[in-house]
Amino acid sequence: MPTASARTALTVLGTVGAVGLGAAVWGVGIERYLFTVRFHDVPVLPEGAAPIRVLHLSDAHMAPWQHRKQQWIAALAELQPDLIVNTGDNMGHAEGLRGLRSAFDPLRGVPGVFVHGSNDHAAPSPRNPFKYFTGPSKVKHASEPLDTDALDRYLTDELGWLDLNNRAGSLDAGGLRIGAFGVSDAHRGWDRLEVLPDLVTGLGTHDLTIGVTHAPYRRVLDEFVDLGADAIFGGHTHGGQVRVPGFGALVANCDIPLNQARGLSEWTHLGRTVPLNVSAGLGHSIYAPVRFACRPEASLLTLIPRGGQQHP
Repeated sequence: MPTASARTALTVLGTVGAVGLGAAVWGVGIERYLFTVRFHDVPVLPEGAAPIRVLHLSDAHMAPWQHRKQQWIAALAELQPDLIVNTGDNMGHAEGLRGLRSAFDPLRGVPGVFVHGSNDHAAPSPRNPFKYFTGPSKVKHASEPLDTDALDRYLTDELGWLDLNNRAGSLDAGGLRIGAFGVSDAHRGWDRLEVLPDLVTGLGTHDLTIGVTHAPYRRVLDEFVDLGADAIFGGHTHGGQVRVPGFGALVANCDIPLNQARGLSEWTHLGRTVPLNVSAGLGHSIYAPVRFACRPEASLLTLIPRGGQQHP
Protein backbone atom coordinates (compact mmCIF):
# COMPACT_ATOMS: atom_id res chain seq x y z
CA MET A 1 0.00 0.00 0.00
CA PRO A 2 1.48 3.42 -0.99
CA THR A 3 2.72 5.65 1.81
CA ALA A 4 1.08 9.00 2.49
CA SER A 5 3.91 10.84 0.75
CA ALA A 6 3.63 8.56 -2.29
CA ARG A 7 -0.13 9.12 -2.45
CA THR A 8 0.46 12.88 -2.25
CA ALA A 9 3.02 12.73 -5.07
CA LEU A 10 0.64 10.68 -7.23
CA THR A 11 -2.16 13.16 -6.54
CA VAL A 12 0.05 16.09 -7.53
CA LEU A 13 1.19 14.34 -10.70
CA GLY A 14 -2.38 13.46 -11.57
CA THR A 15 -3.52 17.03 -11.02
CA VAL A 16 -0.68 18.44 -13.14
CA GLY A 17 -1.47 15.95 -15.87
CA ALA A 18 -5.17 16.81 -15.79
CA VAL A 19 -4.43 20.54 -15.91
CA GLY A 20 -2.02 20.02 -18.81
CA LEU A 21 -4.53 17.93 -20.71
CA GLY A 22 -7.27 20.46 -20.07
CA ALA A 23 -5.06 23.31 -21.27
CA ALA A 24 -4.20 21.36 -24.42
CA VAL A 25 -7.84 20.61 -25.14
CA TRP A 26 -8.75 24.27 -24.58
CA GLY A 27 -5.90 25.64 -26.70
CA VAL A 28 -6.28 23.21 -29.60
CA GLY A 29 -10.00 22.58 -29.61
CA ILE A 30 -11.59 25.79 -28.36
CA GLU A 31 -9.58 28.98 -27.99
CA ARG A 32 -8.09 29.05 -31.47
CA TYR A 33 -11.65 29.49 -32.75
CA LEU A 34 -12.60 32.29 -30.30
CA PHE A 35 -11.96 35.19 -32.65
CA THR A 36 -12.16 38.64 -31.13
CA VAL A 37 -11.86 42.30 -32.09
CA ARG A 38 -9.69 44.61 -30.00
CA PHE A 39 -10.86 48.23 -30.01
CA HIS A 40 -8.56 51.22 -29.43
CA ASP A 41 -8.80 54.99 -29.74
CA VAL A 42 -5.54 56.52 -30.97
CA PRO A 43 -5.05 60.34 -30.92
CA VAL A 44 -2.85 60.92 -33.97
CA LEU A 45 -4.92 63.05 -36.36
CA PRO A 46 -4.67 66.79 -36.95
CA GLU A 47 -6.88 68.95 -34.74
CA GLY A 48 -10.40 69.23 -36.11
CA ALA A 49 -10.18 66.11 -38.30
CA ALA A 50 -13.01 63.60 -38.38
CA PRO A 51 -12.15 60.18 -36.88
CA ILE A 52 -11.25 57.32 -39.20
CA ARG A 53 -11.54 53.61 -38.49
CA VAL A 54 -8.54 51.40 -39.27
CA LEU A 55 -8.98 47.64 -39.41
CA HIS A 56 -5.66 45.90 -38.70
CA LEU A 57 -5.45 42.32 -40.01
CA SER A 58 -2.44 40.05 -39.64
CA ASP A 59 -1.21 36.47 -39.75
CA ALA A 60 -4.27 34.77 -41.18
CA HIS A 61 -2.09 31.78 -42.18
CA MET A 62 -5.05 30.75 -44.29
CA ALA A 63 -5.76 27.19 -45.40
CA PRO A 64 -8.69 26.51 -47.76
CA TRP A 65 -10.60 24.34 -45.25
CA GLN A 66 -10.65 27.01 -42.50
CA HIS A 67 -14.21 28.12 -43.22
CA ARG A 68 -14.96 29.33 -39.69
CA LYS A 69 -12.06 31.77 -39.84
CA GLN A 70 -13.00 32.87 -43.35
CA GLN A 71 -16.57 33.64 -42.33
CA TRP A 72 -15.47 35.58 -39.26
CA ILE A 73 -13.02 37.74 -41.21
CA ALA A 74 -15.62 38.37 -43.92
CA ALA A 75 -18.05 39.64 -41.27
CA LEU A 76 -15.54 42.32 -40.23
CA ALA A 77 -16.80 44.36 -43.19
CA GLU A 78 -19.78 45.17 -40.95
CA LEU A 79 -17.42 47.34 -38.85
CA GLN A 80 -17.30 49.71 -41.84
CA PRO A 81 -13.57 50.49 -41.70
CA ASP A 82 -12.17 53.44 -43.63
CA LEU A 83 -8.75 51.81 -44.08
CA ILE A 84 -7.34 48.27 -43.97
CA VAL A 85 -3.79 47.61 -42.75
CA ASN A 86 -2.64 44.07 -43.50
CA THR A 87 0.68 43.08 -41.93
CA GLY A 88 1.28 39.84 -43.76
CA ASP A 89 1.53 36.06 -43.39
CA ASN A 90 -1.79 35.75 -45.17
CA MET A 91 -1.06 32.31 -46.60
CA GLY A 92 -0.83 29.09 -44.63
CA HIS A 93 -1.17 26.56 -47.44
CA ALA A 94 -0.48 26.27 -51.18
CA GLU A 95 -4.23 26.73 -51.81
CA GLY A 96 -4.63 29.43 -49.17
CA LEU A 97 -5.64 32.09 -51.69
CA ARG A 98 -9.00 30.36 -52.15
CA GLY A 99 -9.71 30.88 -48.47
CA LEU A 100 -8.44 34.44 -48.54
CA ARG A 101 -10.88 35.31 -51.31
CA SER A 102 -13.77 34.15 -49.15
CA ALA A 103 -12.41 36.13 -46.20
CA PHE A 104 -11.36 39.38 -47.89
CA ASP A 105 -13.83 39.79 -50.77
CA PRO A 106 -16.39 41.65 -48.59
CA LEU A 107 -13.69 44.30 -47.98
CA ARG A 108 -13.51 45.24 -51.66
CA GLY A 109 -13.71 48.98 -52.11
CA VAL A 110 -12.11 49.78 -48.75
CA PRO A 111 -8.68 51.42 -49.22
CA GLY A 112 -5.87 49.31 -47.84
CA VAL A 113 -2.15 48.66 -47.56
CA PHE A 114 -0.17 45.44 -47.09
CA VAL A 115 3.27 43.96 -46.56
CA HIS A 116 4.55 40.40 -46.76
CA GLY A 117 5.49 37.90 -44.12
CA SER A 118 7.58 34.87 -45.02
CA ASN A 119 4.44 32.72 -45.31
CA ASP A 120 3.31 34.87 -48.21
CA HIS A 121 6.28 33.37 -50.09
CA ALA A 122 6.73 29.88 -48.65
CA ALA A 123 4.34 27.41 -47.08
CA PRO A 124 4.87 26.35 -43.47
CA SER A 125 6.67 23.07 -42.89
CA PRO A 126 6.53 20.53 -40.06
CA ARG A 127 8.76 21.36 -37.12
CA ASN A 128 9.02 20.71 -33.41
CA PRO A 129 6.54 23.21 -31.88
CA PHE A 130 8.55 23.43 -28.65
CA LYS A 131 11.43 25.06 -30.56
CA TYR A 132 9.20 28.13 -30.85
CA PHE A 133 9.93 28.83 -27.19
CA THR A 134 13.72 28.74 -27.58
CA GLY A 135 13.96 32.08 -29.40
CA PRO A 136 13.34 33.56 -32.87
CA SER A 137 12.71 30.81 -35.39
CA LYS A 138 15.37 29.89 -37.91
CA VAL A 139 14.94 30.20 -41.66
CA LYS A 140 14.17 26.93 -43.46
CA HIS A 141 15.18 27.04 -47.12
CA ALA A 142 13.42 23.84 -48.23
CA SER A 143 9.89 25.16 -47.76
CA GLU A 144 7.33 24.81 -50.55
CA PRO A 145 7.17 28.05 -52.58
CA LEU A 146 3.80 29.79 -52.81
CA ASP A 147 2.29 31.78 -55.67
CA THR A 148 3.13 35.20 -54.25
CA ASP A 149 2.41 36.89 -57.57
CA ALA A 150 -1.16 35.58 -57.55
CA LEU A 151 -1.61 36.79 -53.98
CA ASP A 152 -0.29 40.24 -54.85
CA ARG A 153 -2.47 40.51 -57.94
CA TYR A 154 -5.48 39.75 -55.79
CA LEU A 155 -4.55 42.28 -53.11
CA THR A 156 -3.60 45.06 -55.53
CA ASP A 157 -5.66 44.58 -58.69
CA GLU A 158 -8.85 43.15 -57.18
CA LEU A 159 -8.96 44.66 -53.69
CA GLY A 160 -7.10 47.84 -54.64
CA TRP A 161 -4.65 47.74 -51.73
CA LEU A 162 -1.28 49.45 -51.83
CA ASP A 163 1.86 47.26 -51.81
CA LEU A 164 4.30 48.62 -49.19
CA ASN A 165 7.02 45.99 -49.41
CA ASN A 166 10.10 48.24 -49.22
CA ARG A 167 7.93 50.89 -50.80
CA ALA A 168 6.05 54.07 -50.03
CA GLY A 169 2.87 55.58 -51.40
CA SER A 170 -0.17 57.74 -50.81
CA LEU A 171 -3.88 57.02 -50.64
CA ASP A 172 -7.13 58.66 -49.61
CA ALA A 173 -9.18 57.19 -46.78
CA GLY A 174 -11.84 58.62 -44.52
CA GLY A 175 -11.49 62.07 -46.06
CA LEU A 176 -7.75 62.23 -45.28
CA ARG A 177 -4.67 62.06 -47.47
CA ILE A 178 -2.49 59.33 -45.97
CA GLY A 179 1.19 58.68 -46.58
CA ALA A 180 2.33 55.11 -46.01
CA PHE A 181 5.60 53.24 -46.12
CA GLY A 182 6.68 49.75 -45.18
CA VAL A 183 9.12 46.88 -45.45
CA SER A 184 9.00 43.23 -46.35
CA ASP A 185 9.57 40.58 -43.68
CA ALA A 186 12.35 41.75 -41.36
CA HIS A 187 12.42 38.30 -39.73
CA ARG A 188 13.85 36.96 -42.96
CA GLY A 189 16.10 39.99 -43.48
CA TRP A 190 14.04 41.19 -46.44
CA ASP A 191 13.61 44.71 -45.07
CA ARG A 192 15.49 47.36 -47.06
CA LEU A 193 15.38 50.27 -44.69
CA GLU A 194 18.05 52.11 -46.65
CA VAL A 195 15.66 52.76 -49.57
CA LEU A 196 12.90 54.33 -47.47
CA PRO A 197 14.25 57.84 -46.71
CA ASP A 198 14.27 58.93 -50.36
CA LEU A 199 10.89 57.29 -50.99
CA VAL A 200 9.30 58.97 -47.97
CA THR A 201 10.76 62.37 -48.89
CA GLY A 202 9.19 62.03 -52.31
CA LEU A 203 5.71 61.56 -50.84
CA GLY A 204 5.30 65.19 -49.78
CA THR A 205 2.96 66.23 -46.99
CA HIS A 206 -0.05 64.30 -45.68
CA ASP A 207 -2.70 64.48 -42.99
CA LEU A 208 -1.39 61.22 -41.54
CA THR A 209 1.68 59.02 -42.11
CA ILE A 210 1.82 55.33 -41.16
CA GLY A 211 4.61 52.76 -41.09
CA VAL A 212 3.80 49.10 -41.76
CA THR A 213 5.93 46.01 -41.06
CA HIS A 214 5.27 42.32 -40.65
CA ALA A 215 7.94 41.62 -38.01
CA PRO A 216 8.33 44.47 -35.50
CA TYR A 217 12.08 44.34 -35.02
CA ARG A 218 13.64 47.22 -33.10
CA ARG A 219 15.71 48.39 -36.08
CA VAL A 220 12.54 48.73 -38.14
CA LEU A 221 10.55 50.53 -35.46
CA ASP A 222 13.41 52.95 -34.78
CA GLU A 223 13.69 53.81 -38.47
CA PHE A 224 9.93 54.24 -38.83
CA VAL A 225 9.88 56.71 -35.95
CA ASP A 226 12.79 58.62 -37.47
CA LEU A 227 11.01 58.74 -40.83
CA GLY A 228 8.05 60.52 -39.28
CA ALA A 229 5.43 57.81 -38.90
CA ASP A 230 2.44 58.99 -36.85
CA ALA A 231 1.46 55.37 -36.12
CA ILE A 232 3.14 51.99 -36.68
CA PHE A 233 1.52 48.62 -37.38
CA GLY A 234 3.11 45.17 -36.99
CA GLY A 235 2.25 41.50 -36.68
CA HIS A 236 4.31 38.29 -36.73
CA THR A 237 4.44 37.68 -32.97
CA HIS A 238 1.08 35.88 -32.68
CA GLY A 239 1.01 37.66 -29.32
CA GLY A 240 3.21 34.83 -28.08
CA GLN A 241 0.51 32.34 -29.23
CA VAL A 242 0.76 30.56 -25.87
CA ARG A 243 0.67 33.05 -23.00
CA VAL A 244 0.86 32.54 -19.25
CA PRO A 245 -2.11 34.17 -17.47
CA GLY A 246 -0.85 36.96 -15.24
CA PHE A 247 2.54 37.01 -17.00
CA GLY A 248 1.96 37.29 -20.73
CA ALA A 249 4.01 36.18 -23.71
CA LEU A 250 6.93 33.82 -23.25
CA VAL A 251 8.35 34.61 -26.70
CA ALA A 252 7.84 37.23 -29.41
CA ASN A 253 9.79 35.54 -32.24
CA CYS A 254 11.72 38.79 -32.70
CA ASP A 255 13.55 41.30 -30.51
CA ILE A 256 10.60 43.44 -29.43
CA PRO A 257 10.06 43.50 -25.62
CA LEU A 258 7.69 40.74 -24.53
CA ASN A 259 5.27 43.21 -22.96
CA GLN A 260 4.78 44.75 -26.42
CA ALA A 261 4.23 41.48 -28.25
CA ARG A 262 0.49 42.14 -28.45
CA GLY A 263 -1.78 45.17 -28.51
CA LEU A 264 -1.43 48.94 -28.51
CA SER A 265 1.67 50.45 -26.91
CA GLU A 266 4.20 53.15 -27.74
CA TRP A 267 7.62 53.12 -29.36
CA THR A 268 10.17 55.83 -28.57
CA HIS A 269 13.37 56.60 -30.42
CA LEU A 270 15.58 59.67 -30.14
CA GLY A 271 12.99 61.47 -28.03
CA ARG A 272 10.02 60.90 -30.35
CA THR A 273 7.14 58.59 -29.29
CA VAL A 274 4.70 56.95 -31.68
CA PRO A 275 1.71 54.61 -31.12
CA LEU A 276 2.52 51.01 -32.03
CA ASN A 277 -0.10 48.34 -32.63
CA VAL A 278 1.12 44.75 -32.77
CA SER A 279 -1.60 42.33 -33.79
CA ALA A 280 -1.67 38.90 -32.18
CA GLY A 281 -2.99 37.68 -35.51
CA LEU A 282 -5.86 35.65 -36.82
CA GLY A 283 -4.29 32.24 -37.19
CA HIS A 284 -1.39 29.89 -36.66
CA SER A 285 0.71 27.43 -38.59
CA ILE A 286 -1.27 24.37 -39.63
CA TYR A 287 1.49 22.41 -37.86
CA ALA A 288 0.98 24.23 -34.54
CA PRO A 289 -2.81 24.52 -34.20
CA VAL A 290 -3.00 25.99 -30.71
CA ARG A 291 -3.79 29.25 -28.92
CA PHE A 292 -3.72 29.60 -25.15
CA ALA A 293 -4.59 32.81 -23.26
CA CYS A 294 -4.15 34.51 -26.63
CA ARG A 295 -7.30 34.56 -28.71
CA PRO A 296 -7.02 35.11 -32.47
CA GLU A 297 -7.80 38.72 -33.21
CA ALA A 298 -8.28 41.69 -35.46
CA SER A 299 -7.87 45.27 -34.24
CA LEU A 300 -10.14 48.20 -34.96
CA LEU A 301 -8.33 51.43 -34.20
CA THR A 302 -10.32 54.66 -34.27
CA LEU A 303 -7.87 57.42 -35.07
CA ILE A 304 -8.92 60.69 -33.46
CA PRO A 305 -7.42 64.21 -33.29
CA ARG A 306 -4.47 64.75 -30.98
CA GLY A 307 -6.19 67.62 -29.26
CA GLY A 308 -9.36 65.64 -28.72
CA GLN A 309 -11.48 68.04 -30.81
CA GLN A 310 -13.16 66.51 -33.82
CA HIS A 311 -14.68 68.03 -36.90
CA PRO A 312 -18.42 68.57 -36.29
